[in-house]
Amino acid sequence: MSDLFNALLLGIIEGLTEFLPISSTGHLLIAQHWLGARSDLFNISIQAGAILAITLVYRERLWQLATGWGVAAQRDYLLKIAVAFAVTAVVGLPVRLLGWELPETVTPIAWALVIGGVWMLVAERLAERGPPSDTVTWKIVVAVGLAQVLAGVFPGTSRSAAAIFIAMLLGLNNKPRAAEFVFLVGIPTMFAASGYALLETLLEGQAGDEDWAGLAVAFVAATATGFAAVRWLLRYITTHRFAPFAWYRIGLGVALLLGLPAGG
Repeated sequence: MSDLFNALLLGIIEGLTEFLPISSTGHLLIAQHWLGARSDLFNISIQAGAILAITLVYRERLWQLATGWGVAAQRDYLLKIAVAFAVTAVVGLPVRLLGWELPETVTPIAWALVIGGVWMLVAERLAERGPPSDTVTWKIVVAVGLAQVLAGVFPGTSRSAAAIFIAMLLGLNNKPRAAEFVFLVGIPTMFAASGYALLETLLEGQAGDEDWAGLAVAFVAATATGFAAVRWLLRYITTHRFAPFAWYRIGLGVALLLGLPAGG
């Protein structure tokens, strides 16, 4: 029962932090220091639970895109989502196979939190200087795909933060619009990552070692809390800046570098 409760807490933490630009990886690292380390399949699958929340939040938009193939604007937007995902897949798969990523340990994640927080403060200021725009250009499409790969290489970066802020810097400074595009690109990205991790687990014969009950509990918790977090974030950024999230990242990163609370 205690193990299921721990899995529940990890699912809640994942759902709350996956879409807020504060790094779910960093928070799961801290949580797993006390609640016990989990497999890669567990961590990636509960991310997919959070991504499932996006399909619920944007269900009307997704239906609009699916049934609006005959409308040029809808077809163009759907194609841009597909291309951004393709960029992530084409670049990200070789990166993963070659093992080009920093270890998910305290120090690199802490530095990623601090540097990412500073980057957010600067990027938001620079983006606000440009003319208002809600247009997703092809340059933004490619950059968002690459930003997702970058977030995978540097744990603690935050996939949503990296992609949203690069989109804003390249001209998409309508924050809800930037978040929508990044979140919709995240749907195939994270489901593909979860499927890949599941395939690896099955091929390596590790399926019997997985805590499937705990994974299921965490998946449901991540979906429910992710849904609530996204709905709140989309309302928040219509009238507020991202700065509080940036300062939170910087504070958490500094605390980790000082050895708190994860023990150095």
